[in-house]
Amino acid sequence: MKILVVEDDNTVGGFVQRGLEEQRFNVELVGDGETGLDRASHAHFDVIVLDLRLPGLTGVEVLRTLRDRGVATPVLVLTAQDAVESKVQAFRSGADDYVTKPFAFEELLARVEALGRRPKDIAPPVIQVSDLEVDTGRHEVRRAGMKIELTPKEYAVLEYLARNPGRVLSRTLITEYAWDYHFDPGTNIVDVVINRLRKKIDARSKRRLIHTVRGVGYVLEEQ
Repeated sequence: MKILVVEDDNTVGGFVQRGLEEQRFNVELVGDGETGLDRASHAHFDVIVLDLRLPGLTGVEVLRTLRDRGVATPVLVLTAQDAVESKVQAFRSGADDYVTKPFAFEELLARVEALGRRPKDIAPPVIQVSDLEVDTGRHEVRRAGMKIELTPKEYAVLEYLARNPGRVLSRTLITEYAWDYHFDPGTNIVDVVINRLRKKIDARSKRRLIHTVRGVGYVLEEQ
């Protein structure tokens, strides 16, 4: 099994690398987010062990970019951040497992082995809801075959809705997904982006796909 360890602490990274190599795993160790993202995007690994506090790009940024690119390699987050908010953010960004420091190596090894045994089913890169297509690999959107140009935030919000068709998503959930907690809770930015999406997605079609559930949030579905 080939494992990528992204850890900026040389002591921790070296300890994990040596321990996994003693189990006859092929381990590559890198010390920053940008290098980790590059290696994970362009080389094959069976499991990625990822710290959250990294120079260059944070672990969450690495995670989200990998998932946006369609990289489905299982990711085990290994971090000192044990707050519930950090765990929720990591899982929503695409993490498969989460271990906090300090840790027992036996537990880490068991979790890595479990992730490595998972079936390698990859979700289809194109999400389709009615005649709307969201290509998660190319970041392209089409309605009835016609390409629609979106800004990065418009795309992020639409993709989140498309990944949860028929599910009402609150403004808070949408904001956490698209803005990564860096927002003013009193802002109406979600409503602004939804209105722009409606003009681009629904304006030329008789069938509206983006709906408001008053007092709750938004849902993408054909009604």
